[in-house]
Amino acid sequence: MTTGREKLRRRTFGRIGRTRLLIFLSVVGPGFIAANAGNDAGGITTWSVIGARYGYSLIWVLILITPVLAVVQEMNARVGVVTGRGLAALIRENFSIKVTALAILTAVVANFGTTVAEFSGIAAAGSLFGVPPYVGVPVLSVLIWLLVTRGTYRKTERVLLGLGFVLVTYIAAGILAEPDWSAALHGATHPSLSSESLWLFTVIAAVGTTLTPWGQFFIQAAVVDKKVSWRQYAYTKYEIFAGSVFMTMIDFFIVLACAATLYDKGIVIESAEEAAMALEPLLGEVARYLFGLGLLAVSILAAGVLPLATAYVVCEAFGFESGLDTGFREAPVFNGIITFLIFVPALIASIPGLPLIRVIVSAQVLNGVLLPVILLFTLKLINDPAVMGTHANGRVANAIAWTFTVALIGMSAVLLLSPILF
Repeated sequence: MTTGREKLRRRTFGRIGRTRLLIFLSVVGPGFIAANAGNDAGGITTWSVIGARYGYSLIWVLILITPVLAVVQEMNARVGVVTGRGLAALIRENFSIKVTALAILTAVVANFGTTVAEFSGIAAAGSLFGVPPYVGVPVLSVLIWLLVTRGTYRKTERVLLGLGFVLVTYIAAGILAEPDWSAALHGATHPSLSSESLWLFTVIAAVGTTLTPWGQFFIQAAVVDKKVSWRQYAYTKYEIFAGSVFMTMIDFFIVLACAATLYDKGIVIESAEEAAMALEPLLGEVARYLFGLGLLAVSILAAGVLPLATAYVVCEAFGFESGLDTGFREAPVFNGIITFLIFVPALIASIPGLPLIRVIVSAQVLNGVLLPVILLFTLKLINDPAVMGTHANGRVANAIAWTFTVALIGMSAVLLLSPILF
């Protein structure tokens, strides 16, 4: 028989459990959105090409980058919660004007190229469903613009989260391919290295599309815009870790799908669209639609997030008003940048004969080369007691972040010098 004290205890713990769930649901968003927006048109293309070209042999890169992604995203979110400032604003306040201008300029250039790639992904996905680019791209660009400039933060975040979860279609595609699990395990646990320029180019592109410079600006600005408090931060941290694992798991199944089918058949592809078309004869029409739906969802997601991230960067760096809850009257520069970075890339992506794959892959490599610069800023700030107080980095986070930064700088240097050295 249940006593009155036992009933009270159950009700109390039940309320605590529901309260914790509600708190978690209230802060979920920045981590999942930042991570899954990295699985954009360039990301899907890059990992599809990796699976088709290298089979299972580069899965170890995904295993290695998952904790790095989680640590780096968590660092930027922590800086945002503690300081109440975005990364661009802190760079402006703690470094010289020249350094700030260089960081902002490179971020804007890289983001512009990547946004063109996102609308290229929308065009490619639409063609898989029989929708021509000159119809699909303009219509979706207007809808994306309305979502980002006319919606509140909460409404915009919910739509972006929903688009991110459409990525589960790639899990289905990977399972349908019936991959060789033993080969996948071997690829995850036995790193294969090469000094060839193409291999280095591919790995840096993979890193650049998974851990993006703009993602660091976005997640820090997002937690500030969402007004996440330090009391809520533990839930944000868990969400960031979960989002990082979810993102790399999706990439894992993309590699499985292409390795088990295209690599084994010696089929060469250059894009996610070609991967979808090539998978159809092997796995059936459902594979093409699964790849197409995933590509469309992530391209829309990133086409909304990238202009938003860029607007945050510029406005924070130069002191303009910003925020998703502000209109054109309150924040004309913020909303003007978003408008420009939606409609101009959409127009470019609609140009017939544009070398879209070259644009996509080049943008990912540029992101991979620029990433160490952004990481150096973050590491400097997060280890500064004047900025972070008692919430500065610990030894483990510093060891992971510094090791990854130095390794990426080394890879970029080898890539740039490879025509001379090899």
